[in-house]
Amino acid sequence: MTKLNKLRWVVAIATAFFIGATFASKVSAATVNNDYALSSNQGSSLRTNNNVIIAHATAVYAPARNVAAYEKRAWYDVGAYVQYIVGDGGKIYRVGAEGYQAWGAGSWANANAPVQIELAQTYDQAEFRKDYVTYVNLLRSSAIKYGIPTTVDSSAWRGVKSHLWVTNHVWGNHTDPYGYLASHGITKAQFAHDVQYGFSSSGNDVNPAPKPEPKPVNPTNKKHVDVTYAMHQRNGHWLSPVKNAGSGANGFAGMPYSAHDLLYIKVNRGSIKYRVHTIEDGWLPWVHKANKNNTVNGVAGIKGHTIDGVQMYYTTPSGETYQQAYYRSQSTQRSGYLGTCADNGTVVGYDSWAGMYGEPLDRLQIGINDHSSF
Repeated sequence: MTKLNKLRWVVAIATAFFIGATFASKVSAATVNNDYALSSNQGSSLRTNNNVIIAHATAVYAPARNVAAYEKRAWYDVGAYVQYIVGDGGKIYRVGAEGYQAWGAGSWANANAPVQIELAQTYDQAEFRKDYVTYVNLLRSSAIKYGIPTTVDSSAWRGVKSHLWVTNHVWGNHTDPYGYLASHGITKAQFAHDVQYGFSSSGNDVNPAPKPEPKPVNPTNKKHVDVTYAMHQRNGHWLSPVKNAGSGANGFAGMPYSAHDLLYIKVNRGSIKYRVHTIEDGWLPWVHKANKNNTVNGVAGIKGHTIDGVQMYYTTPSGETYQQAYYRSQSTQRSGYLGTCADNGTVVGYDSWAGMYGEPLDRLQIGINDHSSF
């Protein structure tokens, strides 16, 4: 929801309903209606960085065309508009110009989002299903167009982000679109799954839950897996290794409030590959071995360079119950663990890597299992 006084918004939308009553043009789910697009001398003239696509919901039950008409008319007075409004049975209405800042979720989001999309709200389930398919596909196609990951609300500062994510990580007090989606049976995990994979041109039915994770042929053949890992203090020494994840000082690798430059991980069953992201170098190559004395092929990282991200993937031995690497981290600049990750972004509902760009990673926990224990 854009930053508007809710009462003022409701009154304005009600007024716009009568103004827009003569609207009769027919548009398909894939057609963009430009009747309410801002002219070339309206809206912000500032270009955006292409880092996020913002997902909103309007927070009022009104036709999408009325929301678009209102934003077109009052964009300057109320200081709020986005690029697209989706609703009215899968229609798309353009207001702001792509690639230029909209005024929808605060200065950081506005500067980093080439596209922000509002989902109009309806009580009609059949209308919602059409709106939702169009909304999801527009979010996804916009991300792909601008080279932005299609992951939703991950800990990374790039991807498709809800207004709630912006509130939790940057600024604001909005929680959309999740409350409205939940009213029609769409969970956060379902939404993330749908944006990542999209819908076919025929508009497949919206499923009430994500597709289940793959299950092994023999689900009872689960073997205990130990994962041992350790971190090296930047310009210092190797810290004591940790087995699995527990509580207290022995339950994580690393040193609180310290920066680290090297990491090794090993398992006693199956195999694991891992890599790190450093502030100085970005993502480094995958590592498949674990030998702290071999800083070329046995550990991830570069001596003296600060680790701010970790990613890994566990491979279960053939014939055994499917298990994954679940892991999480803290940074020196935040209290509490960041979101839990599962393998390298292959599990719906979990973050795809641990850490926060630009913030030294000071604690890491890992567990190998068929479920998360965090």
